[in-house]
Amino acid sequence: MRRYATHVGVIILIPVAFLLSQTHLPKSSLGVDSIGSERHGTPVQPVLDKPMPLPLPASFLSLTKAPVLRTTIPERPREAIITYKVQAGDTLYGIGQKFGISGETVVWANAQEDNPDVLSIGQELIILPVSGVYHTVQEGDTVGSVAAKYKVEPTAITEFAANELKSPFELKAGEKVVVPGGQKPFVPRMVHAYQGPVPKDAIRGTGIFGWPASGMLTQKYWSGHRAIDIGAPTGTPIYAADSGYVAMLGWSNSGYGNMLIIDHGNGFQTLYAHLDGFNVRQGQSVKKGQKIAAMGHTGRSTGPHLHFEIHKGGAQRNPLGILP
Repeated sequence: MRRYATHVGVIILIPVAFLLSQTHLPKSSLGVDSIGSERHGTPVQPVLDKPMPLPLPASFLSLTKAPVLRTTIPERPREAIITYKVQAGDTLYGIGQKFGISGETVVWANAQEDNPDVLSIGQELIILPVSGVYHTVQEGDTVGSVAAKYKVEPTAITEFAANELKSPFELKAGEKVVVPGGQKPFVPRMVHAYQGPVPKDAIRGTGIFGWPASGMLTQKYWSGHRAIDIGAPTGTPIYAADSGYVAMLGWSNSGYGNMLIIDHGNGFQTLYAHLDGFNVRQGQSVKKGQKIAAMGHTGRSTGPHLHFEIHKGGAQRNPLGILP
């Protein structure tokens, strides 16, 4: 506060001093013009015919920056591996964002590749300090072979402090090492298309999809989650994204809880999971926009939401590239 008061005072005094330097002193104050010219009848030139600047103290002519008694300590990156308990509404992608790492890193460190959407409240997850792979050393592994497997330089492993590796950098079977920047190839989830009979009255899909529910997009499509999640209160209506027939309906032991699949008869299938209840039956023909179920959080889920997938020829497609 004293620092700012000093600066303001200086700024105010400078223009005041300048105005004083431009001021002429009255002639009568010297007793020359008023007396000499009237007494002798001859005009006398004023002595102060030019402005005389007043000298300013040196302190007015320069501003000195006062020292700031404050130290900024840079935030250091986390190096330790920690655990995190899943909370209501969490997704693997969101947890990754919370800790500044990729969603894939959370998937790989916790063996969630087969079903990354399946989480339960209170579940403990390993959280790495950086994006990469948490590798369990196998018999015969070397730093070089592990680095090559995950497409990084060996120094990425040896120079990472949390690994606590010392020359000659020998690895022991069973120990775990962090591979910063490492990548695992995507392993597609196996899905099985409906092979039952097609209902005679089945409506063929239009190929133009609509949103299956209203709500907030809580998780997007990414390499570890080839679907989208739409969050909304339990009981929110879920609609058929396109016309077709209900190819599968019931409880899934994979963690999806109540789920159903609609076959659209044109190579597309849509999957709806974590449902609270159904409004259709298996084999029933449905129209685009028809209510088919209610949103819930059955199965392994951290909150009410719809897990929605679009399949074409057995492959999972990005719904955000297909929906309007």
